[in-house]
Formats: sequence, C-alpha cells, structure tokens
Amino acid sequence: MSRYARQTCLPEVGAAGQRAIAAARVLVVGAGGLGAPVLQYLAGAGVGHLTIVDGDRVALSNLHRQTLFREADVGLPKAEVAAATLRQLNSTCEITAHTHPLDPLTAPGLVDGSTVALDCADSFAVSYVLSDACRAAGVPLISASALGFGGYVGGFCGTAPSLRAVFEDLPERAATCATAGVMGPVVGMIGAAQVQMALAVLVGQTPSPLGQLLHFDMQGWRTGGFRFDGAPEPENDLSFIAPGQITAGDYVVELRGTEEAPQPVVSSACRLDVAAFRAEIPRPAPGQRAVFACASGLRAWQAASHLRSYWDGDITLIAMGMMPAQQR
Repeated sequence: MSRYARQTCLPEVGAAGQRAIAAARVLVVGAGGLGAPVLQYLAGAGVGHLTIVDGDRVALSNLHRQTLFREADVGLPKAEVAAATLRQLNSTCEITAHTHPLDPLTAPGLVDGSTVALDCADSFAVSYVLSDACRAAGVPLISASALGFGGYVGGFCGTAPSLRAVFEDLPERAATCATAGVMGPVVGMIGAAQVQMALAVLVGQTPSPLGQLLHFDMQGWRTGGFRFDGAPEPENDLSFIAPGQITAGDYVVELRGTEEAPQPVVSSACRLDVAAFRAEIPRPAPGQRAVFACASGLRAWQAASHLRSYWDGDITLIAMGMMPAQQR
C-alpha cells in the first residue's frame, strides 16, 4: 500500500493531487512553533521540495512548542536540525536549509520558482517583506500568527489580495512569543491549519483558501473567519529594504538608542527616537529618500507615517532584527 493512500483515497486529492504535491516547491520561512507542524505535515504529505529559511538557533525555551527539536539540539541552527529530522521522516523529499533570516534582498530569489510560500515567522516585518515578494511574483502565501491563546491564518497573494490589503497598519506595540508568551498547543493548532491551507492550494481544493482568513481564540473558545477576496490593495508605500541598499544620498534616521545599538545602521545616520522625530518635524531635502531604521520595524513605521503626513517623497524602512547578527 502506498504511504500516501490515506490522502489519495480522498476524491479531493486523488492521484492527480498527489502528483501536484510531489511536484511542488514549497518555501517555509520560520522553523519554530508554527514551522514545526507545517514542515512535518508537508514532508509527510510528500511535497517534492522544501526550502526552510530560519536564522535562529534552538533554545531551551523553544521546546514547549517547537516539536521538531530535542534537548540535544539546543544551540544548533533550527533550519539545519529541521532539515535533518525531515529527511528521516521522508527520504524522497528534497530539502534545502538556509540558516540566515529572510530579508528584502533575499526574499525575491527565495520566492521565485516556489509553488506556494508559508510565513511561519514571528515578525511582522518578515511577513510584509514576504507578502510583497509573493505579490510581485504571483506566488500564493499562507501566513499565520500565534500569540498567547490565539491567532490567525490566511491565504494571501496569488489570486487573492496581499497581506497589506487585510493588515494595512502595523500594531501600536510589537509583541512576540518571546515577549508576550504563547501556549504550545495553540501554535500547533494554527500551524496545522496553515499547512492544510497550503495543501489545499496545491491540490486545487474548492473553495480556495486564498482570500480566506481564520481566527482562533482558545481562551474564549471561539473561532471565526471571513473572506477578503475584494479587499483593495492599500496606497501605503512603506516598504522594507536591507542596510546594504542604503545610498550615500539617503536621509537616514537611526531610531535605536546607543545602548540598544552602539553603531548606527550607517555612520551618517542621525539618531532620534520617535518622539523626538515628531517634535522636531524634520524634512529631507528635495529628491532625497528617507530611510528609518529600528530593531523590529515598528518604530520605523511610526516615524515614517508621521513624515508621510507632511512630506510626499520616497520613504523606506529597515528592520535590523531581520538581519544576520554581523549586519546589525
């Protein structure tokens, strides 16, 4: 009996669906709590090629929710450990591991040629960068987020609006699993829903998961969702770049303090926090591009939004937390 018999016997999958799964090239960004169920179920389903992107290393505090890893893996690169585990699960699955985080320079090349991309990262900056790359390439994106006792998963890009069409504005405060906490089973449940959406895209399931958002609240025991097929793409043009894309003529603002970042993103950057920037109301010279840098991208977004309220020039953002340690 075929190892895939229990899914190919479904009329919605069948032999044709299994061939589509085997031919797929799937990009998974993040091998943590969401990535653990996503990667295991993708490999188990027989996906032909998996590309794993994660610049982090396994930590003891990960193990309550990141079920791909064991105590002996602490300190090792997550992408490499995940790849080794998955090769033991399914030797026919070709796996490529990237141990640097996804950033605005690498995203287009990683997305190009992918059948579908999955956003399993704990970073809204990564989510926006990945969505922008997927929208430009016409590649479906299944993006999810989990925090505390809840979260969401949705199907974006491809034939659907992008992540920006649904989440046009960033949150007031940046919260992550590390700062706000998360229940392990919640992450597993949302990750399982995420991979089910991805497999539905691969086999052409109807209705399509693209254009659908599901919300989970495991503290109030509620689930919900809505379709956003007709959501317009926002006019907001605030996109992310990598530090290496800064030019000599840019007006660069470093929003991290000296204790947080002894060296600014570039030596010519002026240091201002968001409150000081708003108070001083600075204005770049005509023709200059404004570049705002911070750790997560949130302060950069806030300062850029303020500048946009009275200046219509080119503005870009840098999230230094997306960069390899040597580039921060």
